[in-house]
Amino acid sequence: MSTLILLAPVAGWAAPLEEVPDPVFAKGLIGEGIAIDPVGETILAPCDGEIVKVHHARHAMTLRAPGGAEILIHVGVDTVALDGEGFEAHVADGQRVRAGERLLSFDLDRLARRAPSVMTPIILTNPESFAVTWRRTGCEVAAGEPILELAPRGAAPSPLGEHALHSTASQHVRITHAHGLHARPAALIAAQAKRSAAAIEVLFGGRQANARSPVALMSLGVRGGDEIALTARGEGAEAALAGVVELIERQINAAPEPKVAPAAAARPDPVDGSALVGVAAAPGFAMGVAVQFISAPVHVNEAGAGVAEEAARLDAAVASAAARLAARAVALGGERGAVLQAHLAILEDEDLVAAAGRAVSAGSSAGVAWRDAIEGHVEALRAVGDERLAERATDLRDLQRQVLLELSGESGAQIDWPAGAILLADDLMPSDLAHLDEGQIAGLCTARGGPTSHVAVIAAALGIPAVVAAGPGVLAIPAGQAVIVDGDAGLLTADPGSSQVDAARARIAARLSRKALVAAAAKAPCRTADGVRIEVRGNVGSPSEARRAAENGAEGCGLLRTEFLFLDRQTPPDEAEQAAQYQAVADALPDLPVVIRTLDVGGDKPAPYIDLPGEENPALGLRGVRVGLSHPDLLRTQLRAILRVRPAGQCRIMLPMVASLSELLAVRALLDEVRGETGHDGGVALGVMVETPAAAVTADLIAAYADFLSIGTNDLAQYVLAMDRGNPALAGQVDALHPAVLRLIGLAAEGGRKHARPVAVCGALASDLVAVPILIGLGVTELSAAPAMIPEIKALVRTLNSADCRKLAARACAEVSAAAVRSLAGGLKDATPPATGAPSCPTASA
Repeated sequence: MSTLILLAPVAGWAAPLEEVPDPVFAKGLIGEGIAIDPVGETILAPCDGEIVKVHHARHAMTLRAPGGAEILIHVGVDTVALDGEGFEAHVADGQRVRAGERLLSFDLDRLARRAPSVMTPIILTNPESFAVTWRRTGCEVAAGEPILELAPRGAAPSPLGEHALHSTASQHVRITHAHGLHARPAALIAAQAKRSAAAIEVLFGGRQANARSPVALMSLGVRGGDEIALTARGEGAEAALAGVVELIERQINAAPEPKVAPAAAARPDPVDGSALVGVAAAPGFAMGVAVQFISAPVHVNEAGAGVAEEAARLDAAVASAAARLAARAVALGGERGAVLQAHLAILEDEDLVAAAGRAVSAGSSAGVAWRDAIEGHVEALRAVGDERLAERATDLRDLQRQVLLELSGESGAQIDWPAGAILLADDLMPSDLAHLDEGQIAGLCTARGGPTSHVAVIAAALGIPAVVAAGPGVLAIPAGQAVIVDGDAGLLTADPGSSQVDAARARIAARLSRKALVAAAAKAPCRTADGVRIEVRGNVGSPSEARRAAENGAEGCGLLRTEFLFLDRQTPPDEAEQAAQYQAVADALPDLPVVIRTLDVGGDKPAPYIDLPGEENPALGLRGVRVGLSHPDLLRTQLRAILRVRPAGQCRIMLPMVASLSELLAVRALLDEVRGETGHDGGVALGVMVETPAAAVTADLIAAYADFLSIGTNDLAQYVLAMDRGNPALAGQVDALHPAVLRLIGLAAEGGRKHARPVAVCGALASDLVAVPILIGLGVTELSAAPAMIPEIKALVRTLNSADCRKLAARACAEVSAAAVRSLAGGLKDATPPATGAPSCPTASA
């Protein structure tokens, strides 16, 4: 036990024990604690524990918490004289209870009439073993709110205790994301908590967790729909708490929920041509040869070489593993990068590292200390009883292995995968897949694992058909045997018969044929059926995504999100690091334009080294280009890095969240300064992201000074519709196909056309096949989409007639809702002009 938070067993006024009108309690003769003047009539368990004793008069009981702390709850003063009258016990001696469980009820009116006082002490009765490190008094408390913190004698003070005399803030928040606080949400909360000096604790189910510890947060077992209590103490407590609450409500609760296939029972052993039934984890279909993958155990030195040396070895190993993870996360980007970033947050977990450090100080070797610290947290996750959190135990074991490899000097298994390899394993770790390239294996199937694991996420990102939880029969399949993986249906067929092989080959051939046709066509320039040129580019966030976009036929990068360089770190990247990354993206797209968006932080994307004030509505505050202008050194460094990319002029600069021409002119002046400082004599295009209604309406004014316009439909939609896309109650209604948003897109396109400026759409709407004809009809000349969508978008554009697109756009602008527009675009085959008198919508000229 490190610390224990006790929750108020009843609502009322919390007061010091000295105010209880009984010297036995007031002088601390029984122990330390507080008292509550109750307004409720039910006593709840203040923590998990075991009932040691229910007094025969039912007015008091003692609870022993995990770790041994004993807590007495005594309802009223001299109430023993009532001999149980007005009391009803709901528990018995020896009974185990959970925090918040009902312990006893009492008649408050009767007690108020017959007892000297109803003040109810909550007392630690074994202060020789535990200390009260924080208490809450002089205020009203609700049942279930934290009131006391206990720590074993001799333990280091907890974050709450250190800041107990400073400001305090508390709030309840509901986690609505279906998967609760799993690894990535926990990592996000920990990163946000570390931005403040205040100590933040998360309480749920009678347990508490340091908000800076992703593992502790996961171990709480918070599921979708659960409500948690947050308490912040110390300097800036209110702002720190508000930051975490905003993160939960805007990012975690609003994150898309992955679709999970239902689990199915696996057959014990495969027979010729039979299918093992598992759970679909990543879509696709493949046939190949079985390769059994067994991860060799890592040697751990049981004997240490002394505390100082072992501590140094552990620090070095953790730091080396973290550096590898960080570099790999940046290089991979996308979903794989996000998984590794979550792993990095766990590896830097304060509680985890501290647990290993204590074991080293007690004489353990670095390897044993790290192994045991991880195992303790693994058991904590499994004890929660949540399948999804149990899957995250694999993430911990993965990090256990990586640090142990660093300590041992061993390298991970290097496998020369045969062509068409179907990887079979008992279970896999994320690092087993993260290093793979697309196409390196044809499919995978595991005996255990789950569809929401990070292995499933990575498999989907790599396009690898995957089936999990198919049972021990997977391990009985001999290496080299033909197998079929159906990631759509969750099936693994071992030693298929000839008819099954023929059917599989036909299915695979059909898929490959369509993919090849679309991919081949994707390499060619894109034009509508009547010859109008529409450039289709890729939205990317890393060099690896740029390479993927190029392979899919991207005609350049229409949006490079540079946040991948700036977030999840404590200091900003310097000019050289930025230049190297921008050059890598440019090299992946030779002779093609690369549009680099300057740093877009603020709002839902905080950076710890930028001092952004707490704001009631960050979406309307200091974000986008405003951050760059308020921190010119950051912007100047980024501009210098962009200008270093060769060939000169390949990279174009785009400013986010511009609302007025003055912002563009200010950055252009700074850019001219930087060009003079660096001796850059080549031209560099400077454009604007149209994300605010102001920019859309005044696009004709902005386009006179901008070299191009690019419409960010995600933010534009939320500002036009006055709906926060981070609000889970509204996110589903923030649809950029709303006629109001379409009309502004048309205005922006018209403003760009007035000055012969190209107009792109780089928001999510550009990846929406239903929206593509409408956007072309509104006058958009470039689409920048998710790399995977580029072949499909090009194939669609080639079937379109620009005149029909203009008619469709005009009709869409005359509709009354986004749903009506989607219905129109989805069901319309021959667009007709809008009826006379219909509202006008700017559309492209022929």
